[in-house]
Formats: sequence, C-alpha cells, structure tokens
Amino acid sequence: MYRDESAEGAGSARGPGTPVTALGHLLTSLQLTDSAFPSGFYTLSHSLEGFAQAGAVDRASLPVLLNDLLRHGVGPCDATALALAHRAATAGDWEAVTAVDQRLNATKLNREMRSAATRTGRQLLDLAAEVFQKPGIDRYHREVEARRAPGTQAVAAGVVYAATGVPVRQAVAADLFAFCASFAGAALRLRLTDHRLAQVLLRRTAPVIEETTDRALARGLGDLGATTFAADVMSARHERAEARLFAS
Repeated sequence: MYRDESAEGAGSARGPGTPVTALGHLLTSLQLTDSAFPSGFYTLSHSLEGFAQAGAVDRASLPVLLNDLLRHGVGPCDATALALAHRAATAGDWEAVTAVDQRLNATKLNREMRSAATRTGRQLLDLAAEVFQKPGIDRYHREVEARRAPGTQAVAAGVVYAATGVPVRQAVAADLFAFCASFAGAALRLRLTDHRLAQVLLRRTAPVIEETTDRALARGLGDLGATTFAADVMSARHERAEARLFAS
C-alpha cells in the first residue's frame, strides 16, 4: 500500500485500521461531513432561521449571507480554531488544544451558539472515539468529559482530523463544506430555496470556501474571533422565539 508520507498530520494517525493513503484521508473526510454522521451538526441553521423569522433573507440574498458568514464568521472563528487545534493535536500539545477550545468558546457571544457548538462537539468526540479508536481522540474526549475543556465542534473536529491523519488544509475545507451543506439544508427546510438551487449555491460557494480555508490557515490564536454581529442578534432573537425548527 502506498503511504502518503507527505500528508500533514499523518504521523499522528499510524495504527490499526488507519487510512494511510490520500484516498483513505478523503474517505475519512467524506464520512465526517456526511449528514448521516450523527454529530447533531445538521440540526443547526447557523442563525439562518433567525434571519428568516425576521424577514431579513430571501432566495436572492441567501448566497450573500452565506458568503458573509464564511468570510467574517466561520472562517476567522471556527475554521481558524480547527486549524490551530489540528496542528496542536498533531504535535501532542494538549494544553494548546485546550487553549484554542476555551478561546473559541469565549467568542460565542450568545448562549444558543455556545450550546450548539459544545453539544455537537461533544457528540462528535464521543462517536469518533468509538468509530476511529485513536488515542488522541480518546484523550481529548476524556478532557471534555471531565469539563477541563469546553469541547467546541471545530476543536473537536480538529482533534479528530489530526488523529486520523487528514491533512490540515483538507480538514479545514471539509469542515467548511459541511457548514455550507448544513446551511443549504436549513434553507431547504425553511423554504428559502429548492433542491436544485441548493446545489447551485454550494457549487458557487466553492471559491469562497477555498479563500476562507487559506485565510484560516494563516491566522494565529490572537486572530481568532468573528465579526458577524447581525447573526449574533438573529441568534439571540431565535433563542426566545415561540416556535423553532432548528437548535440554532
């Protein structure tokens, strides 16, 4: 079997059942980003339901909102945290992983977003520990269970991707795509788009995913933080809404 020795993070993933080829890393990414993977990520609208309830988004403005969330929210915040956590976990620096986790949690300005991030992150770690059986995942899962770390989704994903040897750039891009697919799925259920246009939305967002990935990889811990204040307001309103389809 050909070993992808050049893949960043591969050294942390050696062991029984480990995918050691580039194709194996791709298959791991596909599994983790599949809506059938029960992490709870696809129960979230990422503030979209709040925008819809306020009448602040329609079919025409949907792509603009998604691009803004990527560039100013998910990219500087979650994607950056994922990249930093991936690198720290690959190096075995668990104090650094926890520091990233704590800072990311602190950037979630309202309770709904913090709760969604930690609920999905803890579920991801719990399931990934069973599915992939990697020491790094087990170790951080124990830290989160003991409440020594919040267990946000992006940091949990960084740990899982690092432990399974998925290169950091591929890991960030995959998680950003999962966010976009979740957003598009929420738009479908909120009747802001249809199935065909949802796929057009995802395809046209691909260059923004690439741009957001590259920027996330260039940031440090001091740069971590979002500037999507309208989304924060919509999430706060959504938390108090009388009827809600999504958890966020």
